[in-house]
Amino acid sequence: MTGGTLQMAGAFVAGAAAETEVNTRCLHATEAGPDDLLAADGYVFATPENLGTMSGLLKDFFDRCYYPVLDQLNGRPYATLICAGSDGQGAARQIERIVTGWRLKAIAPPLIVITHAQTPERILQPKRIGEEDLQRCRELGEAFAAALALGVC
Repeated sequence: MTGGTLQMAGAFVAGAAAETEVNTRCLHATEAGPDDLLAADGYVFATPENLGTMSGLLKDFFDRCYYPVLDQLNGRPYATLICAGSDGQGAARQIERIVTGWRLKAIAPPLIVITHAQTPERILQPKRIGEEDLQRCRELGEAFAAALALGVC
């Protein structure tokens, strides 16, 4: 809603796209479904922190997709990007619990960017993610794609 998570995901995809042997797709949670999960070799789950948890739209994605792909994604790698107003840990824990059921493997700890938006005005204000944090997202995308290309994850 405020653009922070989209900036982070865009930087991750840009980093991953540098690895020419890996195809990348960026889908909004409302557009993605079980077939997309089954077709992918790895995943990045990006979400804002909402009320200390992941966004409702990402939760809806997991609700729609969890059982249709259960036991079909085992061992695939994933990463998590969280645009947080406070600490992002609640969202990270929720995602980790869900993907543990899918038996996915984290390639790195959750990458959390904290915006310190704590008032209604700052929470609703469009976000501008700093270059240092965007670089972290790009580097994670590069590392993820390189690991996929080499078959190490």
